[in-house]
Amino acid sequence: MRLGQRILQGILNFFSAIFNLPIRLKYVILAILLLVGGTYWKTRRDMLNAVGGRSEYDEAMRYIEIKNVVDKRFIDPVDRNTLGDNAAAAIIAGLGDKWSYYMSPNEYKAYQLSATGEYAGIGMALLKEEGGGFEVMSVNMDSPAAWAGLTAGDIITSVDDIDLTDKTLDEARKLIRSRLNTKFTLGINKGKKQIEVDCSGVYVSSVLSRLEKTQAGYLQIKNFEAGTAQDCKAAIESLLNQGANALCIDLRGNPGGLDTEVAEFLDYLLPSGRLFIMQYKNGRQEITESDGMCIQLPMCVLINADTFGEAEVCAAALQEFQWATLIGEPTTGKTRTQETIALSDGSAIRLSTGTYLTGSGVDISAHGGVSPGYIMHNTDPSATGTTLGTTGDSSGSGVTSADEQLMYALKILS
Repeated sequence: MRLGQRILQGILNFFSAIFNLPIRLKYVILAILLLVGGTYWKTRRDMLNAVGGRSEYDEAMRYIEIKNVVDKRFIDPVDRNTLGDNAAAAIIAGLGDKWSYYMSPNEYKAYQLSATGEYAGIGMALLKEEGGGFEVMSVNMDSPAAWAGLTAGDIITSVDDIDLTDKTLDEARKLIRSRLNTKFTLGINKGKKQIEVDCSGVYVSSVLSRLEKTQAGYLQIKNFEAGTAQDCKAAIESLLNQGANALCIDLRGNPGGLDTEVAEFLDYLLPSGRLFIMQYKNGRQEITESDGMCIQLPMCVLINADTFGEAEVCAAALQEFQWATLIGEPTTGKTRTQETIALSDGSAIRLSTGTYLTGSGVDISAHGGVSPGYIMHNTDPSATGTTLGTTGDSSGSGVTSADEQLMYALKILS
């Protein structure tokens, strides 16, 4: 204690000599205490603010306490990276949302390559680079990307003059997907050159249509990717010209796609009103509505457990407008939209950040999907959509197809 007093007295004498002022020791001690206390409380406040508040700070400290106990007491060696990855994965799993999950740094790198390569659809794999834009990692032979002259190492910074610098992987993917049946321009290496990509020559329609013997038009929609709405409208117009007096829309096995395509198709079919709502965090909504023009025909919609996403939204809107009878199996309920959020250590979270509501505000995912008015299953699942017009006479009897769901729909429409 005497040593401490001597040190403080020395400091006091030093400042007194400099400023030629009489300074009492107790004032120096008080000033030091105030300085230390202020620093402590500022540091504590900054720490609490950094983690989001007192409750979040307590949660972080609980995790640290558990980790320290495991480090000191667990019988086996502990891999801290594995422990951290498992803890992060458990946090996301605790949300109870099967569409949200955690990815370790290695898993996230693999996801970036596979997801962009799979969904970009023009024959290339991309990786988001830190400086903005997307690096071309590989190009498939005999693909629109190869024909356009894209090579590994190119940095794509824009699509049709829309800047990609601040876009996420999901946003870039959706932008490219929306142009898969057209010609579009990619900006390369920060606009130093532009490349035109032509996907129109390899576009395969997702729509199959035919006029059944019952005079009902059959419309199978395999997905809702770019161009689907236009193909659906053209197919229905053709069926009407052939004399179709009813419409059977087959959404079984449809994985969804672009909500803009669903909106255009529903707007064509339905009268004025709210089609669906995209609900985000904090109550933000995007409302999609239709105009007054519509198709007035008896309609059935076929759905099953493999009807996903935007296809579920389509079925739910037709059901809610009482514009069609739904037949088949309950859908999967995957009507939440996910966003990939990169973390500072190279890992990432695939997190549900939005959900589709029906026009009246029903959360399709929260209800476990869309439930048809008539629930029935095909005895032979491989028979789905295989009728090729073998539906008997105009009453719907005498059928020869094993697609029982479709046969029942055509009988109702008769």
